Amino acid sequence: MTFLQMLLIAVVQGVTEFLPISSSGHLILIPALTEFPDQGPEIDVAVHVGTLLAIIVYFFRDSWGLVRGGFASVGVGEAPVERRLFWWIVIGTIPAVAFGLFLRSNGYLESFRSTDLVAANLIFYGLLLGAADYWGKQEKNYEDMSLRDAIIVGLAQALALIPGTSRSGVTMTAARFLGYHRVEAARFSFLLSIPAVAGAGVLIVPEIIEAGGDRLGEALITGGMTFVAALLTMAFLMRFLRKASMMVFVVYRVLLGIGLLWAF
Repeated sequence: MTFLQMLLIAVVQGVTEFLPISSSGHLILIPALTEFPDQGPEIDVAVHVGTLLAIIVYFFRDSWGLVRGGFASVGVGEAPVERRLFWWIVIGTIPAVAFGLFLRSNGYLESFRSTDLVAANLIFYGLLLGAADYWGKQEKNYEDMSLRDAIIVGLAQALALIPGTSRSGVTMTAARFLGYHRVEAARFSFLLSIPAVAGAGVLIVPEIIEAGGDRLGEALITGGMTFVAALLTMAFLMRFLRKASMMVFVVYRVLLGIGLLWAF
């Protein structure tokens, strides 16, 4: 890949991963709308690892709380609230991991790299996000997460493995329907992504390392640039959601989806 393609992928991933507009869908559109070759699922996972590191840095206090909760679960330290939240995050991750292994083992991931599928999901889940943000109450915080809420949002996260859905979008949609504040829905969504994205990285990073050479260098450079773009985007989104609704993202998704259906 050229540096320009790596930079484009990094910026697109870093910006779209946290905005509810589908990062995977936009990554698939890069080769469809440019003359660049498809970057492949290895680079897709590498840039997701970059966004994972951005989440850990931005939400360091919450991330450290989850670590403390994990240690408390095996009898190291006392952190009852963090331990409960740690297990809700773990349980909420199981559906995505199970669905991801199913898709990967059966070779379905490559078949999902379709602009028609991306377009349809952009429109459908965009409208669903709009409905959730319009009718959903704003009364719950991240600390109010229950087992039921973790399972529901976890099931929603599993759907995001299909491009065009948007992991952050569909999990925030579920959280908003459950009554979480906009900022808290985003916070819940980002923290829930940590084990899922880390799991995907564990599965495919060995393949990137084994490939070595140019592929390894491309993954490291693109992932690093993605980290910077993602950190800046996350800071913007958390401030934006304190003052505005998600309707601007709904309109963008629907217009983009319609445009793709017309163009392709």
